[in-house]
Amino acid sequence: MLQMIFAHRGASHQFAEHTRAAYLQALVEGTDGVECDVHMTRDGQLVCIHDSTLDRTSNGTGDVADHTLRELRALDFASWKGANIPPEFGGIADQFLSLGDLLELLLAAGREVSLAIELKHPSPFGLKLEEKLITFLMQRGWDPESSTLANVSISFMSFNPDSVKHLLEKVPSHTVCQLVSDVRPQELRAELHLGALTAAAVIGLLRRALNDGEQNIDSHSAGMAGPGVDYVLAHPARVRRWIAEGIRVRVWTVDEPHDVDFMRELGVQELTTNRPAAVRAQLAVPPPAARIQPAGSDCD
Repeated sequence: MLQMIFAHRGASHQFAEHTRAAYLQALVEGTDGVECDVHMTRDGQLVCIHDSTLDRTSNGTGDVADHTLRELRALDFASWKGANIPPEFGGIADQFLSLGDLLELLLAAGREVSLAIELKHPSPFGLKLEEKLITFLMQRGWDPESSTLANVSISFMSFNPDSVKHLLEKVPSHTVCQLVSDVRPQELRAELHLGALTAAAVIGLLRRALNDGEQNIDSHSAGMAGPGVDYVLAHPARVRRWIAEGIRVRVWTVDEPHDVDFMRELGVQELTTNRPAAVRAQLAVPPPAARIQPAGSDCD
C-alpha cells in the first residue's frame, strides 16, 4: 500500500514550525504534502500558526486574534529554533507565512502536492473561521468538487466536531478529516494549571467532543480519520476497523521508526511527521515526481 507523507508544520524537526524554511525544506525532501494550522487575525487574515498565542514560537506576546497581519509580519518566528536558514529560504523577516503565502509556495512547487489545513478551535471567531477559509479558497480558483487549486490538492481537518459538520456542508466528505485524541485528565490538569472544578468542566467538554468526533468517523460522515499516535496505540482494533471500512486514516505525529513500522503494519494510509525525509526513506517511498502511474490510469 502506497503511503502518503505529510510534513507536519513543514520539515519542523529541522526548521522552526510553520516557517518558509520549514515548508521549502519539506518540498525539497519530496514530501507528498504539507500540514498547517490556521488562525484568523484581527483584520480577518488567515495565518499559519499552531498556538492561539504568540509566546511559544515568536518574540511577540498575546493572542494571534488581537494582532493584524502586518503586526505579525514584524515579529521573529524563526530564531527560537536556533537553526541556520539558507539564504535561498529567505531571511528572518521572511519566515512568517499567511495561508496565502504558503499556497504560493505550493503552487510554485512544479509538481502535485497536497495541503492539509487544520482549523484551530476554540476560536474567538467561531465558525467564521471556516467561512473565511472557504471564501479565501474560492477567490483563488479552488474547485470545491475536486478540492484542487491547480497542482494543489486540499483537505480540511479539525478536532472540533461542529467545525467538521460545518465543513461537510461546504466540501466533499472525502476531503474532511476528523481529528481525534484521547482525553488524559492528569496531563490536562498539569498542563493547563486548572482548579479541580474548572478542570472537570474542561475534561467533560473534551470527552464529549471526542465522542462526537468518533461518531463522525464511525458514521462515515467524515471521509478521513486523524488520530494521534497515542490514540492508535491505545485503540489499534478500532483503527484497523476504520481502514477495513474504507475510511482513510491520517496519523499524527509519526516520527519514531518503531511507530512508522507499526503504522505500516496496521495499514495506515497517511503519515504526518516532523521528519518527512527520514520517514520516506524508512518506507522506501519514492519521491512524488518519480512515481509510476498504475497501468490504465489517466496520466493527464
